[in-house]
Amino acid sequence: MSNINIIWINDIDYDIATLPERAKSQINSIKFVDVELQRLQAHIAAMQTARVAYTRSLQEVLPEVHSHGDTMGLN
Repeated sequence: MSNINIIWINDIDYDIATLPERAKSQINSIKFVDVELQRLQAHIAAMQTARVAYTRSLQEVLPEVHSHGDTMGLN
């Protein structure tokens, strides 16, 4: 069972309670960034899924005409 009051950095265990306030603040900032990165990665995954769905839907309604003019890649 892991102790949530211990942080492991560079192969060394540190008891968070004994660290200086500046170190604790940095740890909290890292935790915030990690949570925010997870949230953003989930958002990106949702947007990528939506883009695929919109592209498929667009392909269903496009006429079977092939143009050689200006194009926008949707794959």
